[in-house]
Amino acid sequence: MSAAGVLSAVFWGVVTLSLLVFVHEGGHYLAARAFGVRVTEFFLGMPCRARLSRKLERYGTEVGVTPILLGGYTRICGMEGEQDELLARAFSVVQREGRVSAAALADELGCDVDRSYGLLATLSDWAAIRPYYDASKGERESQGAYPEQFETLRRDAAFLTEYDRAHDFSQPGTTGAGDPRPLDCDAEAALERERARTYLGCGFWKRVCMLVAGPLVNVALAFVLAVSAFCVVGQQVVVDSNVIASVTEGSLADEAGLEAGDAIVRIGDAEVTDWSDLVDAVRQYLTPGSSVEVGFVRDGEAMTTTIEVSEGEGQLLGVNAQTTTYRPGVLEASRWAVDYAGLVATFAARLIVPTQTMQVLDSSTSIVGISVMASQAASQGPMSVVSLLAAISMSLGFMNLLPIPPLDGGKILIEVIQAAMRRPLSVRAQSVVSYVGIAFFAFVFVVVLRNDVSRLLIGW
Repeated sequence: MSAAGVLSAVFWGVVTLSLLVFVHEGGHYLAARAFGVRVTEFFLGMPCRARLSRKLERYGTEVGVTPILLGGYTRICGMEGEQDELLARAFSVVQREGRVSAAALADELGCDVDRSYGLLATLSDWAAIRPYYDASKGERESQGAYPEQFETLRRDAAFLTEYDRAHDFSQPGTTGAGDPRPLDCDAEAALERERARTYLGCGFWKRVCMLVAGPLVNVALAFVLAVSAFCVVGQQVVVDSNVIASVTEGSLADEAGLEAGDAIVRIGDAEVTDWSDLVDAVRQYLTPGSSVEVGFVRDGEAMTTTIEVSEGEGQLLGVNAQTTTYRPGVLEASRWAVDYAGLVATFAARLIVPTQTMQVLDSSTSIVGISVMASQAASQGPMSVVSLLAAISMSLGFMNLLPIPPLDGGKILIEVIQAAMRRPLSVRAQSVVSYVGIAFFAFVFVVVLRNDVSRLLIGW
């Protein structure tokens, strides 16, 4: 592969995967906002200190792009951290003081500084407070660790933040970030009000909807793209005619002198009027050592030749049927798309069947293979790109529904387990399950990458 080919593959691979992952994250974002859950960030590209972004005035979400265009991410509040009996008191202290250090909070709550930082980090993840970066101390937002202090958020008269629906900072009673804003109710009730605006504070079905929204958007996009491709590009279908479209070089038909455009009218004693007749008549004569006389018409002249199959292994005749492009209507194309979705879902599900895992992996491709296919599709035209996007988006959607953490399906599985147990799984238990899932996908990545590299090397 030339340097230009490599660059093309990298470019189109990044564009394809970034677009589809961004759409996936968009599903999570829209579902969270529909349920009134705070979302602080929605980005094209992976998390990075360098970014180009702006804040949405209505929802407070920072929307933008990062230089690492390998997907996208959404920060939905309340998906990390764990419950702590001191959270309500910690929130009350920050609201009372306006700005407080982790050390000062630890002294007031009678806990160690590490626990204090954990409390403040959880409240920050809920977008109930925020870190305060003191430039005079050399602190900056891009630093890897939390700063010493945390502060209140800007809140309106109804105690709503910029991330909450229907906030109105134009009304009297609004306080700015870092301003003391004592609670208007007891600490536990105030904390529960903040928690209700996070993922953690939603009920089981809302949490599941937020998790499943990403894969469903991918499947929906794939469905629309597939229907569009079927309707515009169509499908190649065989014309039931006895006229040969092409002859494979070195085949039995080629050795017998048959050519493209010949109309087969007889094979042995059987008359041939269409392609179905031809296939049925020739089948019995393709065994080793057999021969048959074939009658055909070329340029209006009746001719004959003999097909001879040598001793040893049986062979194919080597003639190809004529084809035509069939463009279905929207309803028929939709049925085709549904059938295709069923095939992709079945293929994805086979990945977690131990006896079929390796077979599935041998037929799968990695980011390297996807990049090469995206480059090839781009060179063939827009509809080839649309068809590839449909295939990848469909696969991405169903793969993410597999019950393997850290995929969305794995998170749904954890939600189901917690609902059945009627109590949350410990962070440690969830971490162990996630590590197992990550190890499995590391194995999958290595296997499919090895397959792609082998195929590409053979191609070179």
